[in-house]
Amino acid sequence: MNTIFKRNQLVKIKRLPNSEYIEYNFEDNDEADQVNIEVGMKGKINIILPNGQYHVEILDKKGNVIAYAPFNEEDLEAV
Repeated sequence: MNTIFKRNQLVKIKRLPNSEYIEYNFEDNDEADQVNIEVGMKGKINIILPNGQYHVEILDKKGNVIAYAPFNEEDLEAV
């Protein structure tokens, strides 16, 4: 399988992920409700899934991981 992105590569989100598949990186669910994932946010490829999708760590402006979500290649752009 040929992939465009490699593990740990920085990417920019071009399309929002399905909200059902977002895994927030907070112990308290109240904090997760305050986080907005937006188009243009940066992320880092965590895992390349067997179905060709990418499991991405979504980063805040400080570079901290706030959530994880699966994306297709066309939903991401190299930084």
